[in-house]
Amino acid sequence: MHIFRIATIATALLAAPLAHAADSPHPVEKRAFNLPPSAELTYSIQAKQSGLDIKGQGLVKWTGSKTRYSATTETRAMLLGKILETSSEGAIDAYGLAPERFIEKRLRRDPSTTTFNREQNKITFTQSADSFPLQGGEQDRTGVTWQLVAIARANAAKMTPNSEWKFFVAGPRDAEQWTFKVIGREKVRTAQGETAAVHILRAPPPDDQGQKLDIWLAPAMEWYPVRLKFTDPDGDYIEQVLDSVKKTN
Repeated sequence: MHIFRIATIATALLAAPLAHAADSPHPVEKRAFNLPPSAELTYSIQAKQSGLDIKGQGLVKWTGSKTRYSATTETRAMLLGKILETSSEGAIDAYGLAPERFIEKRLRRDPSTTTFNREQNKITFTQSADSFPLQGGEQDRTGVTWQLVAIARANAAKMTPNSEWKFFVAGPRDAEQWTFKVIGREKVRTAQGETAAVHILRAPPPDDQGQKLDIWLAPAMEWYPVRLKFTDPDGDYIEQVLDSVKKTN
């Protein structure tokens, strides 16, 4: 998750090309959504970072109401401590999650802040001078997992193999269109036992060196993410498998 880049655990993207400048609109799509119950989810983590094999734990806190949401992730590795913290917070509007601020803090790096300025109708970054227009439905890398969960819960019959779900997603430095493709249903073994899950893949275009993201959502468990895998172009990855879920409302 960000959730659970559980999303959200992602590498910074390269600076956006001119085609993504602030005066260039991006597609907007409004879909039915149904927010999942607020919960704390813990994950076992296996990762390879800079050639090192790493094990650790992840904690995701999701809180949603009729008007507000927040999603935070914390990833800890043995010997290294915290290797990643992210937070996404904002309002709920006609599109679902409407982020206001996304913060990412990586090991030995200063935190980055991405701001969704609703008064100026633009997305801005502390890590770059780029900006993008706010048109409705935009997400950040942590919140997009929960937006996907909310849409899956409201559109379960449409989550069929090869169906695609597009979102405009902002990271620490820029923003771009993400396409999630449903692969199919698979069994996932977790500490909660084996469960059926919908496998969804976000793969960047062939000429894009962005991060690959696999998410497995479990319909029988409120569509919470039970497994996530973030794979960088250089082969580094972080994989999260669910240990426990505690609903908080």
